[in-house]
Amino acid sequence: MKIVYMGTPEFSVGPLEALLAAGHTVTAAVTQPDRPKGRGGKVQITPVKACAQKHGIPVFTPSRIREKEAVETLKGFEADVYVVAAFGQILSQEILDLPRYGCLNIHASLLPKYRGAAPIEWAILNGETETGVTIMQMDAGVDTGDMLLKEAVPIGDSETDESLYERLSGLGSRLIAEALLRLEEGSLTPEKQDGAQSCYAKMLTKDMGKIDWNRPASCLDRQVRGLYSWPGAFTGYGGKILKIRAAQADPEAPDGEPGTVSRVTKDAIWVNAGEGKLILKEVQLEGKKRMAVKDFLLGCKIGKGERFQCL
Repeated sequence: MKIVYMGTPEFSVGPLEALLAAGHTVTAAVTQPDRPKGRGGKVQITPVKACAQKHGIPVFTPSRIREKEAVETLKGFEADVYVVAAFGQILSQEILDLPRYGCLNIHASLLPKYRGAAPIEWAILNGETETGVTIMQMDAGVDTGDMLLKEAVPIGDSETDESLYERLSGLGSRLIAEALLRLEEGSLTPEKQDGAQSCYAKMLTKDMGKIDWNRPASCLDRQVRGLYSWPGAFTGYGGKILKIRAAQADPEAPDGEPGTVSRVTKDAIWVNAGEGKLILKEVQLEGKKRMAVKDFLLGCKIGKGERFQCL
């Protein structure tokens, strides 16, 4: 099939590679514009653009895909179907109607649950035990179209958003290849979503990383893992920001005020939470690299009763 592929982050690279490996012709890759990134502000291309250039695929980087000029450009690319994976812009009905088979979306949740921009992170934050990928026929709503294929995977106790992204990208790669094969065969059976079962996975904000030590340790553990890639879970220590990069919830009852250190060993710090304790395993002090707690303690002498600040 001839495909226009729309995607932006690393999550979207695997499915693009899978479509090419399956023998499909990708006539264009549509991705977000190049943008400055990091402290130096160096302009970087998106992972999908890098992948497309490697394979000699024409790249289109519209700032606003719904504008007339962008739609006219899309019309110039031959396509039986558009495949969308974390593109980052909402498509108009006019665009959805362009290809013969419409637009298929690789969505990283078990729809109708977790519609929206951050389904992977919210699945971890909310303590879900499983998630998955849904291949969906797109409509004008936000992740409201008919479901075509769906497969679940468990969420591990130590799963981070980064590790889950990688697993779901692989699953999405396999499912989209199967969906296109069955689309050509006419063997897909669309299933309507039950809107009553949906919840919205809103975009992440930096403030979501602030640790409130009054919350249960189990919630703080999920905060560390669910926001691992960005913005990270962070607290105050010695007038600086301390990111907690790896931790574990301990159900043992707190023996002090929330945010105070309960005990310290050579490789871990127990911090009292509203319920239970959070065991810090890896941290990153502002201006420093990420390190194991045992290395952090070589330069920072922390004792029982010291307090981490809520920012």
